[in-house]
Amino acid sequence: MSSIGFVGPGIMGAPMITNLVAAGHQVLAYGRSEMSCTRILAAGAQVAGSPAEVADGADLVITMLPDTPDVEDVLGTGGLAAALMPGQIFVDMSTIRPDTTRDIHHSLAERGIMMLDAPVSGGEAAAHEGTLSIMVGGEASALDEAREVLECLGATITHVGPAGAGQLTKAANQLIVAANIQAVSEAIVLLESAGADLTSALAAINGGLAGSTVLTRKREAFINGSFEPGFRITLHNKDLRIVCSAADGAGIALPMTALVSQLMVAAVAQGLGHLDHSALLTLIRTCNSSH
Repeated sequence: MSSIGFVGPGIMGAPMITNLVAAGHQVLAYGRSEMSCTRILAAGAQVAGSPAEVADGADLVITMLPDTPDVEDVLGTGGLAAALMPGQIFVDMSTIRPDTTRDIHHSLAERGIMMLDAPVSGGEAAAHEGTLSIMVGGEASALDEAREVLECLGATITHVGPAGAGQLTKAANQLIVAANIQAVSEAIVLLESAGADLTSALAAINGGLAGSTVLTRKREAFINGSFEPGFRITLHNKDLRIVCSAADGAGIALPMTALVSQLMVAAVAQGLGHLDHSALLTLIRTCNSSH
């Protein structure tokens, strides 16, 4: 059993806490809202009064937050970073900028604190199932120490390189997911234009080379038009900004990324940001509403 500090009991974080508790770990967690506290207690964990408090006596501290500024704020002056002690492991499972991640790694390393950037893929369903894909950047020795805990959360735990490599891999992942959702959305509009049986057609497609985890996980949402958020469009829009920033920094052209990024921005502008990213289908349907 490990003592684990956790910050961020959201849509993804709450089921992750549940899985850690179910595995026998002692979890002290912090969330800013009353709803967050309710989620923590429902997961069987204890509620901390501040981000810094979760580090007290913890073997390992996990953050699962929406964006780069959220992580910086939690770590900031008088916050979690100051409370972390040499020998503890800090695992940021948020999806944030790779350059910011590298800065945090180096700052903590100067104080003898090991860090892993370990963003995840698989969405809410995989968070509940404990089958997330975890992409880990940082020292391999730190991963060796943290692996037993991460195995409570993910089915695939892959060391992808040094500090920041986990975040860069997640950025690439989010590019592929966004492009896949857009391709499926356009395929659905094409099928609907000819009056095809959508359920049968998507089942056939998913059984062949065009099959994907996106189509498997999101097929019912596409068919039923039920876009309750597992992963909100606003967050995917943020992730694609990270992709574009990384590409700019590397001086490389990613033309499809630019297109899909603009479509995600358009979805937010259309008031769809609170919906699941599969609601990109709504945007392409709107574009073709006159037909």
